[in-house]
Amino acid sequence: MTAPLLAIRGVKTFYGNIMALKGVDLDVHEGEIVTLIGANGAGKSTLMMTTFGNPRAREGSIVFDGIDITNMPPHEIAKLRIAQSPEGRRIFPRMTVLENLQVGATVADPANFAADLKRVCTLFPLLEKRIGQRGGTLSGGEQQMLSIARALMSRPRLLLLDEPSLGLAPMLVKQIFRAIRELNERERLTVFLVEQNAFHALKLAHRGYVIVNGQITLSGTGRELLVRPEVRAAYLEGGRH
Repeated sequence: MTAPLLAIRGVKTFYGNIMALKGVDLDVHEGEIVTLIGANGAGKSTLMMTTFGNPRAREGSIVFDGIDITNMPPHEIAKLRIAQSPEGRRIFPRMTVLENLQVGATVADPANFAADLKRVCTLFPLLEKRIGQRGGTLSGGEQQMLSIARALMSRPRLLLLDEPSLGLAPMLVKQIFRAIRELNERERLTVFLVEQNAFHALKLAHRGYVIVNGQITLSGTGRELLVRPEVRAAYLEGGRH
């Protein structure tokens, strides 16, 4: 098998003296959707943020397409065409939708801007209707779409999605997951997805990992993990919405 696009090996991350990640190993191959599921506080978002350089891993290595990015600052990582849609959306509320998308495009070729704008507006038609509105006036679901669209404007080879369904109505969750699937199938976009909604995430993902207290405890295909009794008991009971 070819080398993974993203290879995480023995990563330990600390907040002060508290070890949040305790030697994590994880692979994402080109063209895959890989999901990381786990309870609140298990270390999901910490791994996502560590991959993007903030906080930095204190031990272990993170390699993207053969380049060691373990100690790179986030802006250098972004130049390698890794894009992040962080937890809590974090759009620029005072900027318009268009200005937010322009910020996302800063590391891409300006010649592609019009085509990329059309692409994200086709994917999320609501954004086209709101193009001149300030980000802060959008609904939670629209802000999430904007956050993903902003990340896509950089034409990433790897998209890091942190809790895209958090706090959203079921209909919007389905729309966002449908868009992720479409991007993967149509453009072979590689996606690393951190998600609390384990049912949707495992249905979408080619492969998944389960993280408990900063350690990977299980891995397998999305389908395999969906039927594992311990996964069902911990993450899926009553979680089908």
